[in-house]
Amino acid sequence: MIRRTVLTSALSAMAAACSPLGALNALGPRDRGASCIARDVVYGAHARQRLDIYAPDTTDAPLPTVVFFYGGGWHSGSKGLYGWAGQALAAQGFVVMVPDYRLVPEVHFPAFIEDAAAATAHGAQIAERHGGDPRKLGVIGHSAGAHLATMITLDERYMRGVGHAGAIRACVGLAGPYEFLPLDVAASINAFSRAPDLSQTQPITFARADAPPMWLGHGSEDRTVHAEDTHLLHQALTEAGAPCEKRIYEGLNHADLIATFSPMFRRKAPVLADVTAFLARTLT
Repeated sequence: MIRRTVLTSALSAMAAACSPLGALNALGPRDRGASCIARDVVYGAHARQRLDIYAPDTTDAPLPTVVFFYGGGWHSGSKGLYGWAGQALAAQGFVVMVPDYRLVPEVHFPAFIEDAAAATAHGAQIAERHGGDPRKLGVIGHSAGAHLATMITLDERYMRGVGHAGAIRACVGLAGPYEFLPLDVAASINAFSRAPDLSQTQPITFARADAPPMWLGHGSEDRTVHAEDTHLLHQALTEAGAPCEKRIYEGLNHADLIATFSPMFRRKAPVLADVTAFLARTLT
């Protein structure tokens, strides 16, 4: 009991910010019944244009396919640190792609969004050979990853540019920045300040009536990306006539929204259950 208490306390401390969430890969428990079935699948020429694939250990039919984008302020992160999240989603009955993407300062807007679209398109192309159904394709992201997921879902130019217009059938955003003008923190300034029209960097700009179904979640205690972003995008989509669900989790902070995917923190809030219920309902 003492050893478990110490481990729990250590993991709680590590989950206080986005980057240490990767420590769950080494120290946290994993969901059973799913595993990584392919690593470093190439979707582009750059060294970071690679993705890993997770799937249930047994399945009888093509499964809904989900592309998961991790956060890190558009300047940090690695797919190798988020295997526990990919495995958690796969254990719920999905084929899950977890891509890396190019980062600031090597690139700036819109390169990382273009990578997200390219990874999603490639995921659709290879889904069937890994047990997935490309006709049931969803995207999900946390923090900056939620920005990527919502941008390629709402701004149709990105998926059209990779030859897969309309491929995304559902989108989940966790603690995402969707309306963050004026740019006032280093991460967003470094990533977006070179854009000639800053409105084109904001997911809320592209709220439209024919958007795919979307689910937005946020923690009430998030001080990194305030829940106002989720309220504003939900309002814009709803007013446009698009299907959009929203849930605010009382007492959860920024890192909690994805940390609760881990069995170690799952009792804090039913985020994984809510997300996978939405995806299953929407994609199947």
